Amino acid sequence: MSSKGSQRVAHEEAMDITEGKSGLWGALAGLIVFALIAVPLSAAFAFATHPHSQQLFAGRLSDATAGGYQAFWWLVTIFLVALPFLVGFGVAKLSVKSLVIVGAVIALFVIAIMILGQVFVF
Repeated sequence: MSSKGSQRVAHEEAMDITEGKSGLWGALAGLIVFALIAVPLSAAFAFATHPHSQQLFAGRLSDATAGGYQAFWWLVTIFLVALPFLVGFGVAKLSVKSLVIVGAVIALFVIAIMILGQVFVF
């Protein structure tokens, strides 16, 4: 009996841990974004529900009508609430190459803002 014919050849394959998990990665990204925007979201909601806080702002927001002021902060609140869902959906549906490009653009934007802030503020 031939030993070559009766032996099974075992092939090792790398396991792809990201296969079918894009929804979980999207949920994780949305949760992280929600944690990062929790304080601005809370502040925007507070400004929207307390129209007397309009006096805290100088310039255009202090000159606006009370209804316009509240409408502005409600829009900001709605956009901040939608942001984690949009980020999660984007992470779940975009390709890896697209996510790398978007991440690089955001990183460059944050670096530019930090540099400009250091130059003009301090």
